[in-house]
Amino acid sequence: MALRWYAVHTLSMHEKKVSELIMRRGEALGLWNTFIVEILIPTEPELSHRNGKRTVIQKKLFPGYILVRMDLTDDVFKLIKSTSGVTGFLQSGGKPVPLEDFEVKRIMKNLEVSQEVPKIAFNKGEIVRVVEGPFVDYTGKIEEVNAEREKLKVMINIFGRDTPVELEFTGVEKQ
Repeated sequence: MALRWYAVHTLSMHEKKVSELIMRRGEALGLWNTFIVEILIPTEPELSHRNGKRTVIQKKLFPGYILVRMDLTDDVFKLIKSTSGVTGFLQSGGKPVPLEDFEVKRIMKNLEVSQEVPKIAFNKGEIVRVVEGPFVDYTGKIEEVNAEREKLKVMINIFGRDTPVELEFTGVEKQ
């Protein structure tokens, strides 16, 4: 039995539903824990600000894909392909291609590291809209991100001139 990791393409935003369906159908057919061993949806924490509140959300690293560790027999292939929400495999020449071991190890290592520190949702050069304070509804370009203080320096066009304004993460949203 050769257990390998495969990338299964799903409908976008249906990754969790598809993984649960595969698990339930695998259990019903007696394939779970023998031929299908593990399903992974790689995510990383990201700081997000909604309605002025700071929250940590789980952002998918590979939207539209789940990773499945399995022995790809004919029965398992049919089960996966016939699951609602599955659009196919990562494949070459019409045959599913397993992921290389070094790729899976790198993904797992990155997942461990990213779980420790949430990723900042703002990057230099992005356009944001101010949602609170005296500059409400103005848009500007991020010039500087200070993650420790949770502040942004945004260039806002006021009276025809770009003016640097320091704003909190909670005071802006991505455009």
